[in-house]
Amino acid sequence: MPRKSSNARNRASMRNKINDADQIDEITDAMSNIIGENPNPIKRQIKVHQLPWTKKQKEFFKIALADDTRVVFVNGPAGTSKTLLSVYCGLQLLNKKVISDMMYLRSAVESSESKLGFLPGSADDKLRFYNLPFLDKLDELLPDSRVEKLEQEGRISMFPVNFARGMNWASKCIILDEAQNSTLKEITTVLTRMGNHSRCFILADPMQTDLHHNKDGAFQKMFNLFADDESYRMGVRTFEFDEDDIMRSELVKFLVKKMKNI
Repeated sequence: MPRKSSNARNRASMRNKINDADQIDEITDAMSNIIGENPNPIKRQIKVHQLPWTKKQKEFFKIALADDTRVVFVNGPAGTSKTLLSVYCGLQLLNKKVISDMMYLRSAVESSESKLGFLPGSADDKLRFYNLPFLDKLDELLPDSRVEKLEQEGRISMFPVNFARGMNWASKCIILDEAQNSTLKEITTVLTRMGNHSRCFILADPMQTDLHHNKDGAFQKMFNLFADDESYRMGVRTFEFDEDDIMRSELVKFLVKKMKNI
């Protein structure tokens, strides 16, 4: 692929600038005291696109990127950018050499009342559909071809929660997405894999659970359990978005508010 000219790079840089320059300063300040012992830091800085973050999103960054934060439970309806914000934080932690790589996990639960049945292809092909939200957010935040390069370098990985048993995660950013579909055992498995200098984001929208009637999701219980002062002192945080924080569209905001009454 031909290298972009300096003029093209400059034009792209100008397009990606945000209107409020103070946003970058606030995010940088939140990360300024992060200290870690990363045995495999990234060698070259990743250019991460800046978006017009809202006040609530900047509040999330301050908590998520604080040096003493280890786990963040994030509760919010569809369209509140939970995955995008967590992926952004992971990329910033990579740039600060706090972590060595990012891991995206989901419970292998279909978002449908009926089964899809057999899917052709390798294990990677079958699971690719579950990983599309992560890849989509990376494409939104990174320049062309950078996602593929990070994957080749082993800086990003994606797999179901049930593959995590027995692993030890040090200096990693773990994103457990769609955690409203995760059982107590699955969330416990993710949390108990965490080694030194890792950071974990547990994301959920309880309104969109796909678990069958004989299974109970554990996210809301854990969110409430860890929303206390003792957990805060241990680096476990909780953060909640509501319908007013929906950024996807005004239509989605209206629909979610309306469907809460069902």
